[in-house]
Amino acid sequence: MANYTAADIKALRERTGAGMLDVKKALDEADGNAEQAIEIIRKKGLARAAKREGNTASEGLVAVKIADADAGQVATMVELNAETDFVVKNENFIELANTVLEAVAAAGAADVEAALAAPTADGTVAELIAARGATMGEKVVLRRVARVEGPKVTAYLHKTAKDLPPSIGVLVVTDEAAEPVAKDVAQHVAALAPRFLTRDDVPAETVEKEREIAREVSIAEGKPEAALPKIVEGRLNGFFKEAVLVDQPLAKDTKTTVGKHVAATGGNLQGFVRFRVGS
Repeated sequence: MANYTAADIKALRERTGAGMLDVKKALDEADGNAEQAIEIIRKKGLARAAKREGNTASEGLVAVKIADADAGQVATMVELNAETDFVVKNENFIELANTVLEAVAAAGAADVEAALAAPTADGTVAELIAARGATMGEKVVLRRVARVEGPKVTAYLHKTAKDLPPSIGVLVVTDEAAEPVAKDVAQHVAALAPRFLTRDDVPAETVEKEREIAREVSIAEGKPEAALPKIVEGRLNGFFKEAVLVDQPLAKDTKTTVGKHVAATGGNLQGFVRFRVGS
């Protein structure tokens, strides 16, 4: 096995603009020698974006595909980035994103590495992106991929600018009973960006850190020692209401919470994913 590290792969990807799998193959062929690997990549035509080394692909779009599956429905969501909004709103970039989405969904890929290896009519997704990026004259990057499955999956795409494709994408997984309110939840997630589904999903170390911060703030404010436990727990509950989806006040009706809105259907909320371009 060639002698190289994950850091070597990352550095070579940044220098060439080539996909992860192509970089690995080149390093394998070059026995870990970075300069030889670059030469191999260039010979294969995978480094057409090399002249854009150092450029940041911070613009982009989010695209979603939902299909029927054995368990109900399966959804794939991708974030494809480029350097400028001029390219992002171009039909060629939008068509590329749709082609990438179809290939990633067909391959069942659930992460970027698997997605880049997915086959297309023009080689792998990584090769297609490199070739199209060279044609567009910009660095094009498949930044994120998500795949979720459940009884019902609802998608919501939001445009932050009228002349640009959607830059926020949300997938919400529910049972059939809760499907009628799934769009409400998806729009809420797009607007409020919760970090966790339920309190049980918050890592213990995060809870302890928030509790510690709440205690230190309370002491700094001169709160009485005897009252600290109650004050700290109250502030911790405030954190949960900000970070946990089911505890957040519903965006369309702040008199109730997302959890209560879903519970009123007799159904349940099983998960969510949110992408925002560049964040």
